[in-house]
Amino acid sequence: MLGPVETSVRRAQATLDELWAQTAVETRAYTGNIVALTVRRHLDRVLEALGGLEGRYAGRQIIGVMDGDGDLKVQASLVPQTGGLYIERLILEAGAEQLQGAILPLLRPATVNHVWWGSDSRPTGVLLSELTEIADQVIVDSLTFDIPPARHYALADLGWSRSASWREALAQIFDSPDAARQLGRVTGLTVRYSGSNDLPARLYAGFIASCLGWKDLRGLELRPSRCGRENGDLCGAELRGEGVSFTLEAERGADVARVTARWDDTERTMEINVPPMSLAAGLARVMARPERGGVFERAWALAKATLRK
Repeated sequence: MLGPVETSVRRAQATLDELWAQTAVETRAYTGNIVALTVRRHLDRVLEALGGLEGRYAGRQIIGVMDGDGDLKVQASLVPQTGGLYIERLILEAGAEQLQGAILPLLRPATVNHVWWGSDSRPTGVLLSELTEIADQVIVDSLTFDIPPARHYALADLGWSRSASWREALAQIFDSPDAARQLGRVTGLTVRYSGSNDLPARLYAGFIASCLGWKDLRGLELRPSRCGRENGDLCGAELRGEGVSFTLEAERGADVARVTARWDDTERTMEINVPPMSLAAGLARVMARPERGGVFERAWALAKATLRK
């Protein structure tokens, strides 16, 4: 890695140019900006996730560490990638109010802007709202922060993204017409999740409920479980009703879920691939395929209603 070099907001571009001059790269590809807002205790995790992007979708990474004290500190570096490429990384450390006016001048113009809230604390002040004004995509824990979908940016939720294989697995169960005919008999739902973060499970339940045509999630039961996956990852689900049940259960230490479907005199079992998705992979997925569709919005509305009780 070239750097980090201490610099300032005003000299950041010049510092990056000086670092570029030390490389043998003649052409720079600017694929977008990603602004990651975080705190010190999450910084390593954020850096690991950004490193896993390998420069795709965002050639400039701006990381705002919001619990800095004292004067604004700025570090510039070039992070090497495969194939002799580099990505630009700027790390700013200060209070949220100081970051407010420091990040916007560092955005490379005429490219896509991704804004990621990489902290588990609720945003205060106007820093995040200021950045959403220029964002093409906002990546955030949308249920916690009560940020509804909007039309001027694509709202992405990492919990939703990382449940993609589970949503696809559910669709596979009901590819069979005779299984699909049983959906009207489902009246209850249990979703199991790993660790203490149940928000992705609520979104997944909202997805199932919207597919079933439910108007609310009164039939939902959430259960913490131990399936060897990361905090917040799904462990399984059960759709049940009078005489019917459809169960998905992650096998510990494997990338598959065991599926059992029962109704009347019918019983079927199968295994469906549901690999766990790392934070970097989930981040790459939402940046590559922003979700602005009605499916997410309906799931979000149903899941959000469960938090108001």
